[in-house]
Amino acid sequence: MKEIVEGILKFQRDAFPERAELFKGLATRQNPKALFISCSDSRLVPELVTQREPGELFVIRNAGNIVPSWGPEPGGVSASVEYAVAALRVSDIVICGHSDCGAMAAISSCACLDHMPAVSHWLRYADSARVVNEARSHADAHAKAASMVRENVLAQLANIQTHPCVRLALAEGRVALHGWIYDIESGSVSAFDGASGRFVSLADHPRTRAVAPAHPAAI
Repeated sequence: MKEIVEGILKFQRDAFPERAELFKGLATRQNPKALFISCSDSRLVPELVTQREPGELFVIRNAGNIVPSWGPEPGGVSASVEYAVAALRVSDIVICGHSDCGAMAAISSCACLDHMPAVSHWLRYADSARVVNEARSHADAHAKAASMVRENVLAQLANIQTHPCVRLALAEGRVALHGWIYDIESGSVSAFDGASGRFVSLADHPRTRAVAPAHPAAI
């Protein structure tokens, strides 16, 4: 905790004065361009990976970068998605998984989570990804876990499209969906290309989108 407090003091002493005008503008309003949904893993920091300043990303972080499908009793993730899309009107939504994800490794190895019932219940929202991954052949446990990370990103992209606000934004042509996987060791990012149905290097294909917005004329 000592290091955290020292970090706050350093921020107040060094970083804040350099961005004083930025924070003054953010004091009463925000206008983020993207909703970024990532894992809570301490090794993935959305603002660091994307090099964004405060106010530029609306971030949701949870175990396994999960977005529950829309239901009659929406929870905190659903409320945050709705606020970002309907109130803040973000133009892009990124669902970002990452390498060596503990949540996905637990699912792919069928690890017993009886001692963590809340975690076990939460990860059921990745069941569709688990079923698909189990049906595939894998070279080893590591490859199976890596495949689970990819399948989960695809499953959560499907889940978020069940949210009414997202479906409307897609139909109105004002939001695009992106599925990314961040590699911790190399810093590289793979993006799901909805047109080809495969993950590609984001560096080589920076305009890749998982789901493009519909043409407004479609509605």
